Amino acid sequence: MVRGSTARAEGVGRADLLTIGQVLARLKPEFPDLSNSKLRFLEERQLVTPVRTESGYRKFSPADVERLRFILGLQRDHYLPLKVIRQHLDDLDAGRPSSVPGVTAPTALLSTVRTWSRDELLAATGASGALLDEAVATSLLPARERWDEGSAAVLASLVELRAAGIGPRHLRPLRTAAERELALVESATASLARRGDSAGVARAAEAAREVAGHLDVVRTALVRAGLGRLGR
Repeated sequence: MVRGSTARAEGVGRADLLTIGQVLARLKPEFPDLSNSKLRFLEERQLVTPVRTESGYRKFSPADVERLRFILGLQRDHYLPLKVIRQHLDDLDAGRPSSVPGVTAPTALLSTVRTWSRDELLAATGASGALLDEAVATSLLPARERWDEGSAAVLASLVELRAAGIGPRHLRPLRTAAERELALVESATASLARRGDSAGVARAAEAAREVAGHLDVVRTALVRAGLGRLGR
């Protein structure tokens, strides 16, 4: 990735540049909550820098679109706050190793977004159709015609858990706990969300991800502490 609108626009013809509406049309199928205000908010945070026409309109290059897809994917799949994502992007732009644990092969993520059909997902994860159906029935996975990398990772873990005698029905408490965490996040960000303006909505979404990230750290620490007691 090359940072800066001028650098990223080199070698890109005018016909390849997209309006903000065209960018939304491309990305909303993958990120239904994406809005014009969210894109402007990401630009304000200097996570993406589209070129400007002489009339002042934003124009996005294909590289900008892939950068946005990467950012939105990190938010959705890894619950990373924007300040962490920005550091990650700064590292990539400078050719430094990523400072974000658990995010691998970023260039592949930037260049393509992999999805699987039902048969492809089962073949890739080694899951049975029955296990996938049970995961959907217990709301551990969404009901879709195609699944993304996050769903593939969950199903692969369910395969291993099944081998250990833990099926999707045993994981209902995790779903309940996740819903309770979401309620905490909603409560913590309610004042921002109530503002109603686009900037407030965007900031509420960012604050929600930051709170969720901190909850994830606490939950992981509690599980690790419990594992330590089991080993005694």
